Amino acid sequence: MAERRRGLMGAGVLSGLVAGVCAGVAGCSAGGAAAEDGRAADPVETLHRAADTLVAAGTSKARTSMEMATGGTRVTIRGQGVYDYRTQRGALKVLLPQDPAGTSEHRPITELLAPGALFMKNRGAGVPDDKWVRVETAALSDGNLVTGGATDPFAAAEVLRGTRTATYVGRTEVAGTAVRHYRGTADLAFAADKASAGGRDALRAAASGFATARVPFDAYLDDEGRIRKVRHRFSFVNGQQKEAVAVASTTLLYDFGAPVEVRLPAAEDIYAGRIAEE
Repeated sequence: MAERRRGLMGAGVLSGLVAGVCAGVAGCSAGGAAAEDGRAADPVETLHRAADTLVAAGTSKARTSMEMATGGTRVTIRGQGVYDYRTQRGALKVLLPQDPAGTSEHRPITELLAPGALFMKNRGAGVPDDKWVRVETAALSDGNLVTGGATDPFAAAEVLRGTRTATYVGRTEVAGTAVRHYRGTADLAFAADKASAGGRDALRAAASGFATARVPFDAYLDDEGRIRKVRHRFSFVNGQQKEAVAVASTTLLYDFGAPVEVRLPAAEDIYAGRIAEE
């Protein structure tokens, strides 16, 4: 019961991260042309394999950007960190947008990502500075694809397992790296069925919690099939907004093979008290 209470408590805190922000602001490859045509011939299958290709790559650095639009207002939350695709653990520093006056009183939020769980520091009124808030991602209506202010990089890749339709747009570059650009639509319920054990429940929650389980995306893969950039467009309705909130989540991956060490908080470092409303 204590564990469930912490999960529900954390979910309430996290729901304010997105809802509060919205409410608070009024080259050819070595194989030549034949290889190029071969990759472009079956974009759906290529995208289905993208998450497994990241696991084979091991680790990378990541940048995230989450843009939210509601009532004619647009805000952006940014993050940066590292991720280990084999253990499905990562660490991000997330920056909340400035206040309407142009100032920001928010400290960066430290987020630790793990299968089935999200740990956050500097998030939640009344939480001691040395304590973490732990949340079960499957308990969140969006599976933490949106609520934490940054989409888990491996979850972003696993959404592509649910690709139903996709087209090959052509060659371009991302941060100086030659990539292939694909555009399509993924189904979150289908993605959940194909997902890893660590991400399955969260994607199922998202499939049920979003305004629609269909997610339009643009994905950019390098010549090794690794995701360099993926942009998803989500739509959800929260308790403070009557109209759907449009969210565009962008994940950039780079420096593959970078050293990554993510240590999850010990039980005594997790806050179990009551969190004040922000």
